Amino acid sequence: MSDDRERVVLIGKESVGKSALAAGLTGAVPASSTVGGSTVSSEIYRTGDLELVDTPGITLEADTETTREALSELEATDRVVLVVSATDLDRDLADLLPLVQGRPGAVVVTYWDKVDDDPGAREGIASLETDLGVPVVPVDARNLTRVAADGGVEFGAGGGADSAAEAPTGASDPRAVLDAIRYGGTLPGGTATQVGWEIQPPETILERPYLGPAASALVLLLPAVVAVWFANTVAGELDPIVGEALEPAIVRIETATLPDSLASLLGFETLPDPLVAVLVSDYGLLAMGPFLFVWALPTMLIFALFMGAYKASGLVTRVTAALHPVMRRVGLTGRDLVRVVMGFGCNVPAVTSTRSCSDCTRCTTISAISFGAACSYQFPATLAVFAAVGMSWLVVPYLVVLVATTLLYVRLIAPPEARTTSLATDRRTYLEWPRPRAVWREARTSLASFVTTALPIFVGICAAAALLDYAGALERLGGALAPAMGAFGLPAEAALPVVLASVRKDGIALLTADSAGLAALSPVQVLVAVYLAGVLLPCLVTAITVAREVSVRFVAKLLARQAGAAIGFALAIAWLGRLLF
Repeated sequence: MSDDRERVVLIGKESVGKSALAAGLTGAVPASSTVGGSTVSSEIYRTGDLELVDTPGITLEADTETTREALSELEATDRVVLVVSATDLDRDLADLLPLVQGRPGAVVVTYWDKVDDDPGAREGIASLETDLGVPVVPVDARNLTRVAADGGVEFGAGGGADSAAEAPTGASDPRAVLDAIRYGGTLPGGTATQVGWEIQPPETILERPYLGPAASALVLLLPAVVAVWFANTVAGELDPIVGEALEPAIVRIETATLPDSLASLLGFETLPDPLVAVLVSDYGLLAMGPFLFVWALPTMLIFALFMGAYKASGLVTRVTAALHPVMRRVGLTGRDLVRVVMGFGCNVPAVTSTRSCSDCTRCTTISAISFGAACSYQFPATLAVFAAVGMSWLVVPYLVVLVATTLLYVRLIAPPEARTTSLATDRRTYLEWPRPRAVWREARTSLASFVTTALPIFVGICAAAALLDYAGALERLGGALAPAMGAFGLPAEAALPVVLASVRKDGIALLTADSAGLAALSPVQVLVAVYLAGVLLPCLVTAITVAREVSVRFVAKLLARQAGAAIGFALAIAWLGRLLF
């Protein structure tokens, strides 16, 4: 019963270990959903008599929605836990103690393993605790044991030690943290004690002036490379096998007859033609459904696992800092670019994660996600189309065109002040091997979104397309839009995938329904068709998410602006392709 629990807010800067601390103390996933593997809204963890509120990291130098969220939670709750890093303890305390002055609480010092070898480390903590007048508990939040149901302590991956003496080397006992939370004192607004620790982690190639941005770009490109490899070596082989396996079911549905009793009751002997069309026509569920599992699901998991590993290892923050000087020239920060790349997994959590972007770049970042982040439904659909016409090599020029036009689009719409935005980051993060649990947390969230959002909408797209085709509406629609498609050098049949891709990006795969007609197109025509379908408008789910995050008015502006840019870029590609090829 949460009403019987005392509410405690965890306050600290970004990447200081608040989420790891909360999860380690409770051994639970948050009661509210996490987005994209990082805390962009407050999350609740419960254990015993406590309700821990994990807030987004505070960035004092930036005007971000996440910082306002954390401060709002702080205002609404009395008891706090100030989470600070041992590697920059003096500055963290100087910045954050004024925010929590006069509130009951305690201080937890994370990254303790980085300074514990210092002979005076324990004495420094003791002096600080005396000065502050509240408990100060040093921990390694990434290796925190948790309290078991019987009051003992579970160490490692389920071991049941009952005392700290049985803990594995480096593990931190959570009972001291929980006791500090329950019996903490009143936090002051500052401290006279200076422990003097200011430790920077080792530099890597990512910190080098010229090699850093290039290496960081390769890091962000790696998930796409693996997805393309998978598509060409695995999905391309599985697709015809799955299609052949479903062929008997398609034949049975097409020739099925109803039982005599049911036929006499309904007045017909075979399945209704509209139902047959929805199930087995060129746009039907059995014809298009395998794409979702052979192409889209694995691609989504590839991006989710990579992004989870990047975040859990601390690599995302390093990449952010390395790419910032380059991206600032087009109106994005390095932090913003990482959000755009997240969109290749799914646009929805990527849009939500822009809460941690500066106010002057957030809307530009959302526009970049909407335009150029080929989500895990759009990207495999694109690969499937290229494979269907035997032009898998088109993925390289497609990605080049997508990246180039997205950067140009962002440069055109970004406000001037965005190009002078500094990257608000206090410290270089430590790199570590990603923990499997943290990586799986990212993948699990994306998988849940796939099942609850992608599947129902894709089924709706297939059903709508099949019924329109059965009614002859597609032929009429193609005739009406033929002049518009002609401007891009495309046949009328390309109109439907372009339209339905604006509802759901896997609609691009409908181009494969007419594989014979598609194969007759030139590489430039195939590229233009896929590009136009992918960027003309954001999918319906993304548009709804943006409206919820920003406003309906902004969505209307985004739609008009994106459609205009997409049409202009597609025409340029088509006309330039005619001249060159």
